Amino acid sequence: MHIYNRQQIADQVKLDAAALEAVEAGFAALGRGEVEMPPILSMNIAESNGEVDVKTAHIRGWPRFAIKISPGFFDNPALGLPSLNGLMLLFSAKTGLVDAVLFDEGYLTDIRTALAGAIAAKHLSRSNAQSVAVIGAGLQAELQVAALRLVRDIREVHVYSRDRHKAETYAAHMQTSYGLSVSVHDSAASACKQADIVVTTTPAREPVLHWADLPEGVHVTAMGSDNPHKNELQASILANADVLVVDRLSQSRALGELHHSPDLQREVFELGNLICNQQIARSNDQQITVCDLTGTGVQDTAIANYAARLLEGA
Repeated sequence: MHIYNRQQIADQVKLDAAALEAVEAGFAALGRGEVEMPPILSMNIAESNGEVDVKTAHIRGWPRFAIKISPGFFDNPALGLPSLNGLMLLFSAKTGLVDAVLFDEGYLTDIRTALAGAIAAKHLSRSNAQSVAVIGAGLQAELQVAALRLVRDIREVHVYSRDRHKAETYAAHMQTSYGLSVSVHDSAASACKQADIVVTTTPAREPVLHWADLPEGVHVTAMGSDNPHKNELQASILANADVLVVDRLSQSRALGELHHSPDLQREVFELGNLICNQQIARSNDQQITVCDLTGTGVQDTAIANYAARLLEGA
C-alpha cells in the first residue's frame, strides 16, 4: 500500500487533456451501463456550516475502485482554512485490498469537478464559444475557466460575486495567471449579457441565475448544487432550456437542481449517455443548453485511477 500526499499528487496530476480524457472515459462507461455507483452518503453539520459526502463507484474492467471522503466547511475561509478537504482510498477491484491512500486534501475533487464542467461544455456549448460568465469567485471559478480552455478558445471572462472585493481579486488573478480579459459586474444578469458559456460556482441556497439573465445560444453549467438545500438555478431555466442534461438523473433529483423542480415534465439527458452515443444534443446555435453537475463517484474512481498510474510511474 502506498500513501501519497497532496504535493506528490499535484506534481503528477494536472488540469490537462490527459486528465480530461480519463474523466470523460468514466462518464462514457457510466453511459454504457458499465458502472456500479451507489447513492451518495451525505451528512450535514449545520452548526459549522459544513457537510461531508462519501462517494464511490466501480467501473467494470478497471483495476481499482475509489471511495472518497469529502468534507466541505464553508465558513473556513474566515479562519484562513480551505472550504474543501478530504482524501480518496483506492482498492483493488480484484482482491478488495487497499492499493493506495491519496491524501489529496480535496485536490483531485477540484480537478475532476473542473474537468466535468469542461466535458459538459465540450458536448453542449457552441463550438465557437469564446466568452464565459462565472457566478462566484472561489477556486472553482478559476478552475472551471482553466478547464474550459482545454475544449474552447476562451478569451474573455465576466465575473459576478456578491463580494465585490473577491470578484476584483479574482479578476486580477485571472488576468495575471491566464492572460485573459476579465470584467467585474454588479449583477449576474450583467455578467451574462455577452457570454457564450455561463458557469455557476456557488453554495447558494436560493437561485443566483434567472431565465431572464440568459442570452440566446448560451450554455449553462451549474456545479454548485450538490445538497438538497442548495439551489443555483431558477426553476424556469430547467423548464425553458432547449436541452437539459445532468450527470446522474437520480442524483440531480435527490440533491441537485431537479430536486427543486419535482413536477418538471420534460426530457432530461444524462451526460454519459450523450458521450457514449456520440449524440449531438444541440441542433443549432440559438438553443440554450443547461447541464447540472452534482459530482459523481465515477468521476472520483476515474481521476483516482489516473492519478495512481502517474504516481506509480513517477
